[in-house]
Amino acid sequence: MKGLGGLEAEVMDILWASPDPMSVHDLVTVFSERRELAYTTVLTVVTHLHEKGWVERDKRSRAYFYSPKQSREEATSQALRELLDASSDSAAVLLHFARTVSETEHAALRRGLRKSRR
Repeated sequence: MKGLGGLEAEVMDILWASPDPMSVHDLVTVFSERRELAYTTVLTVVTHLHEKGWVERDKRSRAYFYSPKQSREEATSQALRELLDASSDSAAVLLHFARTVSETEHAALRRGLRKSRR
């Protein structure tokens, strides 16, 4: 998946936080609490997100409703995988990363590795 621009990331944050799919009107309403954005601006952003594969859309009556194609955690995991794939030495990258994790993250990694080996 292609990366996100600043406004695209903000839209994804809103969609990930929402339990239900959202229309462009819904998104504009949420943004109005932070800053004013034109309907057409938000429409352009969600159209780009759909074209990039970040969101799926469902037409209801005359409006599209948007929802994330994957969870924030799945998207982050995929981004990490793409970074590792782009590296000439993914093992070294993983080792450097492992040195930066917190104790909680370290414990979660150990649990995950144990489960994946079963």
